[in-house]
Amino acid sequence: MKLTKLGILAVAGLVTLSSIGAEDHHAASASFKTTKVKDNLFMLSGKGGNLAVLNGAQGILMIDDDYKAMSPVLTEALRSFGGVDKLTYIINTHWHGDHTEGNLFFGEHATIVAHDNVRQRLITPQEIKLFKKVTEAYPEKALPSVTYDSKMHLYFNGEDVELVHLPNGHTDGDSVILFKKANVVHAGDHFFNGIFPFVDLEHGGNVLNMAHNISELLKYVNGETVIIPGHGAIAGKNELVAFRDMLVGTSAEVQAMIDSGMTMEQAKNKGLSEKWEPWTHGFLSTPVWLGIVYQSLMQDKNNTFNN
Repeated sequence: MKLTKLGILAVAGLVTLSSIGAEDHHAASASFKTTKVKDNLFMLSGKGGNLAVLNGAQGILMIDDDYKAMSPVLTEALRSFGGVDKLTYIINTHWHGDHTEGNLFFGEHATIVAHDNVRQRLITPQEIKLFKKVTEAYPEKALPSVTYDSKMHLYFNGEDVELVHLPNGHTDGDSVILFKKANVVHAGDHFFNGIFPFVDLEHGGNVLNMAHNISELLKYVNGETVIIPGHGAIAGKNELVAFRDMLVGTSAEVQAMIDSGMTMEQAKNKGLSEKWEPWTHGFLSTPVWLGIVYQSLMQDKNNTFNN
């Protein structure tokens, strides 16, 4: 299937969602739920995106660190792994605050690693209009001090941890993390398991690029791979494929509306096929997701995606 993006959307056409506040798109949580994934590898679920912890004799490697308000309870959760003094590395999968605000506290205890563009985003103020969220520049202690461009490896606690940059999918600075010996993947926000995702068009994201990137990620995945999504329950290959197919399928429907001459509001009024209803049980409604897809398809008329 070939989808062609037409035209350029004016700034005035940006999706807004007045009912969602700066942090209200995540349910409140007073604690972290810890789920064992493999041996010394765990998923921690709090208020923001899913975290992962690789624990061992060399210390703790943690992927993402939630909102700053969650730092006290995250500190408590880390006690079961030896405490914050064992924290050696933090990997930020991308720059959004529900994955990086913990840097403000935990950055004093560990080396922060991320894609080059994450540091560039965090050194200056950022705004996400959809959530009416402004993020101030981070201080030096909270910034990634080790960055990379395409791929990098960390050899830690007997594991080969590979960071792979997936360009311009969720944002312009996303990493997926492969625990190669354990056959576990932390997909960051390239994967919202079972729900419509937020794609940050203002900061380099693109719906069809995300779908393409997931097809690339699937090359690293087999039927035994355990996948930690940025949001949602632990998954496997089938769920990741279903998510990719949803991105492609809903984009195809919206592209057909664009080709018929519909405005974004007309497309929202028409809506998507009923088969996508199960994906509506997250924090994005169908009209909001449809608007994100519509804008993404309109961003660059010369960009195409083949599936």
